[in-house]
Amino acid sequence: MSESTRSCFDRRQFLVGIASGAVTLATPHLRAHAQSRLETTHVRLVHDPSICVTPQYLADELLRGEGFTRVEYVPATDGLGTQLIAAGTADLMMEFTGLYLNRIDAGDPLVLLGGIHVGCFEIFGGENVRTVRDLKGKRIAVLGDGVPEHIFLASVLAFVGLDPRRDVVWEAHAPEESMRLLAEGKVDAFAGFPPIPQEMRSRKIGHVILNTNTDKPWSQYYCCMLGGNANFIRRNPVATKAVLRAILKGADICRSDPDRAARFIVSQGYTGNPDYAAQAIREIPYQRWRDYEPEDTVRFYGLRLHEAGMVRRTPNRIAAQSTDWRFLRELKAELKG
Repeated sequence: MSESTRSCFDRRQFLVGIASGAVTLATPHLRAHAQSRLETTHVRLVHDPSICVTPQYLADELLRGEGFTRVEYVPATDGLGTQLIAAGTADLMMEFTGLYLNRIDAGDPLVLLGGIHVGCFEIFGGENVRTVRDLKGKRIAVLGDGVPEHIFLASVLAFVGLDPRRDVVWEAHAPEESMRLLAEGKVDAFAGFPPIPQEMRSRKIGHVILNTNTDKPWSQYYCCMLGGNANFIRRNPVATKAVLRAILKGADICRSDPDRAARFIVSQGYTGNPDYAAQAIREIPYQRWRDYEPEDTVRFYGLRLHEAGMVRRTPNRIAAQSTDWRFLRELKAELKG
């Protein structure tokens, strides 16, 4: 057996094995949803560097079980995946809700389909920062303007009454540089998504001042949602629902067997540190995709970003024009338990 064949076999055995205890894994020979023919058997997802999108990677073989014959992952750097979706270079992706709202407000043809998980972002402060309000007048490191960390931090600052345009100093640095600067006291705060928080805790850099996995109200709203290109969704509703189904099943796998899910994404090269991956997947509350209404998340982040001056449209207008919850409603009933 060749190495590539063995890898494919191991991947399928892994998904079949853990799905049997958590979700129903369809096969190309006996698909549970064969009554609806896919409009396309080719789907392009975005390859994002964050561990929190593990359900999207676990969905690879699950999508083949849904009838897709070609599942493509289009690489993107931090914050640029939505641009690929808007341009039609990719079809669907998991991404931070606030970034989707920012790009929808800018006119990009994006549609939100449902929440996948709560939490994942953490904010780390330096020696003189104990709460988010302490960030007034302080230096905050981000990768750049308009990336997920910047938008998330802006929404948090707005929530506590600070103006992210005037009350803080933004500095653009790569994540590794930001961690070094925070450790040296040359910036005052830094936010990241897995595996960055796990690495920072391991290296004892700064201290957590906000954890969206556990701290309210952030822990009560979806962080990452599945969204896609409006034209793809309109033309391919059956295929769109199949992708959402597979990714939600991937979230259930993360919940039921996080350690094996972590080993899987490491083995496939999606992340390099198995300890950080396992810790992140255990910490993120993937099981809560059934618990909340995604429109509440759109309203919450929409209001915060409106207060921050980053979104002009009202949350109700965004929800009316750029969301489609019908697939999620159907799948919440279909994927009970």
